[in-house]
Amino acid sequence: MQIGQVIRKYRKDKNLTQEEMANRLGVTAPAVNKWENEVSFPDITLLAPIARLFGITVDELLSFHKELTNEEIGNIIKELDVILKERTYEETFQWAKEKLELYPNSEQLFWQLALVLDVNRLGREMEDSGKYDEMINQWYCRALESKDEEIRTRAADSLFGFYERKEQYEKAEEYLAYFSDQYPEKKRKQALIYSKTGRRNEAYRAYEELLFSNYQMASLVFYNIYALTAEDGNMDKAHMLVEKQGELARVFDMGEYRENIYRLELASMEKNVDATIETMEKLLASVDGLCDYSRSPLYEHMEFKEVSRESLKQIKQTLMECFRDEETYGFMRGDRRWQELIRED
Repeated sequence: MQIGQVIRKYRKDKNLTQEEMANRLGVTAPAVNKWENEVSFPDITLLAPIARLFGITVDELLSFHKELTNEEIGNIIKELDVILKERTYEETFQWAKEKLELYPNSEQLFWQLALVLDVNRLGREMEDSGKYDEMINQWYCRALESKDEEIRTRAADSLFGFYERKEQYEKAEEYLAYFSDQYPEKKRKQALIYSKTGRRNEAYRAYEELLFSNYQMASLVFYNIYALTAEDGNMDKAHMLVEKQGELARVFDMGEYRENIYRLELASMEKNVDATIETMEKLLASVDGLCDYSRSPLYEHMEFKEVSRESLKQIKQTLMECFRDEETYGFMRGDRRWQELIRED
């Protein structure tokens, strides 16, 4: 928005006539009229008095507006959606461009307008779609300058997609540097770039690392839900969750030990002697295969530290000490199978 338009807008917002404004500034009404019609511009010495009269900063007077609120941005996006349905893409694009000229400091608005227009043209039959590339790219890059990490990440994600669609994979990869290592999609996107640029082993390894880490996270979440469910006394659901834990371990080739470890807590909680003994025996028998996942085809491009026989022996001894705990497993006192099991070396 040009300065003349800004002056007209704020003058009307203040319910001032051109003459009233002129009197307060010590100029003539025709001078104000010329400013608003952009026939001439205010003298530089008048910028501060005009801004004070309107209750705004000189930056705002010159159209360098303050940040928009999320609600204001949301309303602009809603308006954009309506215009996209009622007007041509070119008309809508020009409307968006004018909005960004009005709010040049809103990086979030730059990103959201660019994203909506970028995605919308993918669903249209447009012969000249490419002519908007440069401007949309500039808007994404403008959002990339934000001090807000979330906006920067979203802009980088959009730029990654922008170049990935064009099969400019090296350029797309550059924007991964803007993602925090905690950004969940970073490794998957990196794996995609590896696969598209002939780095097959790196792609396999990255995908396999994602599988492995996602198993660990999913397993932990299942356990946390199980713990809440057990505390609430919903034992049917607790059993279902323990079964899901076992299925999860099987799907991810994590071995028999991890398929059964969570059954033990539930069996002992319910003082189910048969289930507790059966699970104890399975765990002891599967300790030696604790790291069988390292030999699974699912993780063949990953490197795992070999677990020594001595370490496995120590794990088995720790299990035995746990199984001897009278406070936890005292309900099995007198059961011959338990007595025999805890006497084993």
